[in-house]
Amino acid sequence: MSSLSRPALDPELGALLTGMPLVQEITPGILAQLRAIPAPPVEPLLRGRAVDRRDVTVPGAGGAPIPLTVLTPAGAAPGAPCVYWMHGGGMIMGDRFSQLDIPLEWLDRLGAVVVTVGYRLAPEAGGAIPVEDCYEGLRWVAGHAAGLGIDPGRVVVAGASAGGGLAAGVTLMARDRGAPAIAAQVLICPMLDHRNATTSSRQYAGEPGVWTRETNAFAWDAVLGGLDGDEVPARVSPATADDLSGLPPAYVDAGSAEVFRDEDVEYATRIWAAGGQAELHVWAGGFHGFDALFPEAALSAAARRARTDWLARTLGL
Repeated sequence: MSSLSRPALDPELGALLTGMPLVQEITPGILAQLRAIPAPPVEPLLRGRAVDRRDVTVPGAGGAPIPLTVLTPAGAAPGAPCVYWMHGGGMIMGDRFSQLDIPLEWLDRLGAVVVTVGYRLAPEAGGAIPVEDCYEGLRWVAGHAAGLGIDPGRVVVAGASAGGGLAAGVTLMARDRGAPAIAAQVLICPMLDHRNATTSSRQYAGEPGVWTRETNAFAWDAVLGGLDGDEVPARVSPATADDLSGLPPAYVDAGSAEVFRDEDVEYATRIWAAGGQAELHVWAGGFHGFDALFPEAALSAAARRARTDWLARTLGL
């Protein structure tokens, strides 16, 4: 058991969580089992939506083929906003359709073109490869904006958990490399800090959970492959970036009852300290990924609504 007290779970979410299989720590064997579970098909998500789907393959880091799926509202006028989506899964599991229901809400409500990227996973492809794959996919989107019907001035990067960390890393890269233009970053319970040393990290250790300190350590070890200290690039572990100035507006959220809470609050705080704009929400009683796992819960609906409303304001919709 963790020796630290924890914030209470939201009662509705706590009841829903009792029906979920939880683990304290992922091992290589458990990771193989998790990867072997068939992903839910994407077709039911798209059924009933007037969406045009296009699958393409683009060069990722080092020229490796990276799949992208472009989902465009049927009949969309040219100049639509775009959401470039990076999935969660600790950079060790998941695929480009994971958590896709989140950006599809923005397709429905905001008329956004959604592009989701199938970046390579650790440990097979660790270090900066996942974030570089995501950056190269974004460069392709920016370079093909006209053909995709996208307004290049309204491209948003977004992701949940590891995908949120990748979105933050891609945003740092775009700033430092001078392109592509990013209008906003939506960081949903993002995985930002390989050091895994905050109070919230220590709170969620020692017993099973959705994502624990032990699981987080396993995932970061898989990504970093032995790198430590100053060897870890800020684009891989964005919390280590020395400079958070000059970034596009950020939306950052987390649950109060999760491992990433404190690193996410600190990231938003440092954006403010650098003169930037961030909107921060910490949802009382939310565990990691609560709104992705149980979207119909009241707290989940509130979190999703707040995110969508911010995005609409930020994009001038």
